[in-house]
Amino acid sequence: MKTTGKTTYQLPIGPIHPALKEPVMFEFEVDGERIVNVNIRLGHVHRGVEWTATQRNPIQVLYLAERICGICSYCHPMAFSLAVERAAGIEVPERADYLRVIHGELERICSHILWAGVAAHEIGFDSVLFLTWQMREKGVDLTEYLTGNRITKGITMIGGVRRDITPDMHPKIQEALQYYKENFKKLQQVFLDDKTFQMRCKECGVLTKEDALAFCAVGPTARASGVKKDVRLDQGYFAYSDFDFDYITPDIHTGEVHGDVYDRIVVRLLEIQQSIALIEQCLDQIPAGPIVSEPNIQKLLTKLKNTSGEGIGRMEAPRGEKVRAPTYNNILPWIPMLTNQQIADIPIVASSTDPCMSCTNRVTIVKNQGTSFLDKEELHRMSIQKTRRLCP
Repeated sequence: MKTTGKTTYQLPIGPIHPALKEPVMFEFEVDGERIVNVNIRLGHVHRGVEWTATQRNPIQVLYLAERICGICSYCHPMAFSLAVERAAGIEVPERADYLRVIHGELERICSHILWAGVAAHEIGFDSVLFLTWQMREKGVDLTEYLTGNRITKGITMIGGVRRDITPDMHPKIQEALQYYKENFKKLQQVFLDDKTFQMRCKECGVLTKEDALAFCAVGPTARASGVKKDVRLDQGYFAYSDFDFDYITPDIHTGEVHGDVYDRIVVRLLEIQQSIALIEQCLDQIPAGPIVSEPNIQKLLTKLKNTSGEGIGRMEAPRGEKVRAPTYNNILPWIPMLTNQQIADIPIVASSTDPCMSCTNRVTIVKNQGTSFLDKEELHRMSIQKTRRLCP
């Protein structure tokens, strides 16, 4: 292929995600190591969740929605619950709204720390991966203590939540929050102050504010580009309107916005601090009262069966707005992020949006009518090599 007088090559990567074993198809046009054009194809694995949901009653759909994503297993059913509650005119008890905030912010902490470990792995720092995932265990253990489960929590109920958080459980929560406060400085030193991370992530995978708006980016991906978009603040669902907090953008820490991989790290780490503060406010202000509007499941189902109307549930999950998965919005911004980057930057740029899909693991490169194979391990090796070149 000829482009501006130079020979470029097609580099198909997929259908896998270059940083995770998930199916998405990239078609890169490359000039040497430089990416000059990107095309993205989705839809290799469609599980039919929407159709399956139409064959179940609303309570059963909660457990189906919970399995859309293991990392965001709380946000999906909650977005569904919000939609049902608005369609049916169900008033959620005030205490339940506070409990929903606690579970949502705990999931955000666990998700952001998990992402930080994956990002470190993609540029060759597996010791940091183990450090962050060790920290995440504290949050997962707390999740199990509060809900009985580590991943699929089973806590959501239309009209409230299934389990209360009693005063005798508060010390366990406060212990975990204190643990994260004490270890936050370590995360900051590793991810924000380390020169290797700065050299590898600054000016890499830039998404300007204009492109973030044009491509409808959401969540930390959008906020890292200076777009103040957060459903918790924009719509004030649950008890969020009762709390004092603001949009997290990278200039809070750095004084400026570049919209690069480094800024996306800044936003997620600062949001961990924000989530800690929100949970503390919940514990201090939570009112007494019931935790669900209708404890009798049969009565609730009868009410829902006789309800007609429409409702929209919007929720700010760790990656961005649900239940239409935020990855749908954050994939198109990969095009400007990856253009003019090096092939070795593909894993860290793509993973910096914290994408979520499904599984497979093969890449085919076609060059000069010959075929060779480049798998996930080789892409990861190239990413590590670039890190070592920058920091010999």
